Amino acid sequence: MIDPKLLRESPDIVRDAILKKSNDCDIDAVLALDAEWRSALVNVEKLRAAQKAANTDMAKLPKGTPEFIAKVAEMKAVSAQVKDEDTKLKELETKWAAAMLTIPNIPHSSVPVGRTPEENVVYATNGDVAAVSPCAKAHWEIPGFDKVIDFGRGAKVTGAGFPFYVGDGARFVRALLQFFLSEGAANGYTEVAPPIFVNAASATAVGQLPDKEGMMYETVGDKFYAVPTAETPLTNFFRDEIVEEEQLPIYRCAYTPCFRREAGSYGKDVRGLNRLHQFDKVELLKWVHPSTSYDELDKLRLNAEVILQKLGLPYRVLLMCTGDLGFSQSKKYDLEVWAGGQKRWLEVSSCSNFESFQARRAQIRFRAKATGKPELVHTINGSALAVPRVLAALLENNLEADGRVRIPEVLVPWFGKSHLSFA
Repeated sequence: MIDPKLLRESPDIVRDAILKKSNDCDIDAVLALDAEWRSALVNVEKLRAAQKAANTDMAKLPKGTPEFIAKVAEMKAVSAQVKDEDTKLKELETKWAAAMLTIPNIPHSSVPVGRTPEENVVYATNGDVAAVSPCAKAHWEIPGFDKVIDFGRGAKVTGAGFPFYVGDGARFVRALLQFFLSEGAANGYTEVAPPIFVNAASATAVGQLPDKEGMMYETVGDKFYAVPTAETPLTNFFRDEIVEEEQLPIYRCAYTPCFRREAGSYGKDVRGLNRLHQFDKVELLKWVHPSTSYDELDKLRLNAEVILQKLGLPYRVLLMCTGDLGFSQSKKYDLEVWAGGQKRWLEVSSCSNFESFQARRAQIRFRAKATGKPELVHTINGSALAVPRVLAALLENNLEADGRVRIPEVLVPWFGKSHLSFA
């Protein structure tokens, strides 16, 4: 959630941010509701003061006197008015809070202005796309692919986008996850095994509710949400807590299966492993001091990049334009790997700074040493990495003439052998 003070004092800044993010939030309606709520709050506070004064006056009067009886009647009238106005205030406050949740985060000044993905900026590249295997082909076209990643039986058991990983396919996924987690530990991230279902308060705190409600799978009875990313439970680890300033920055990493409806996607973008409803991912997350948050974002992005370098995957870094930023993000880099068989870039990580947007919703604060007062932390996260598209690129780029796939050297200790076979 943005700072209400910013909305009240600089509404044009918020309007500009909404325009740049192509969001349709009605700022004027939110401002009107904010003014109505604050006016009601002042009115209730005046009534409570009058109630307190009447109570004080009544205590000074002898019981049973006409003055005492008149003051009792006055007290009852004021109390009834306070109750009515307090009910109205709570209703307005609920509406105000809901309206504030519709306002997106403000893009950082370094984010390029643009409306479409074509206006994202190529920030960096690494590796030679021409150096991938000459035998590369789309992973779903590799002979025997369905023996190790079975989409047909997954669709039978659950539905489209829920594959079975079998034999070397399952072993490969496990090897990638173990490698990703070991890299996180080497870079100072404490591993956490979080819940994979969250309540509505947790989803709201990170900005997935109400913005992405249709993307998440929801349980029928308990109204829990299956996590679309480990970011959701991890960020909420410190919800409604105050940490000490010297504890910052705090680094965590977590593996979870992730669940997303991803409705409305069609064509080549959803073939094979390109887009799934259930997939595995390791997430990196930081709670940091506001003064260091953009340095920490760069460090996190580099942590993810080094993994791609060690896997030998050509990749590029995109600095996302304002129109391609998510609702909650102030700045975001996407990492995309080259899939030699498809001859296209596949996103495998988004590394984002949310500044205080999530922390204000979740009330995650640190106690400043200089003042002793609580202040909001900044939150940063990124995938390191999402498995399916990394797996797709490795299968395609490392396909050899005999039909086997060469395993990157860094994965061999986890995978247990140098090649994956489809036989």
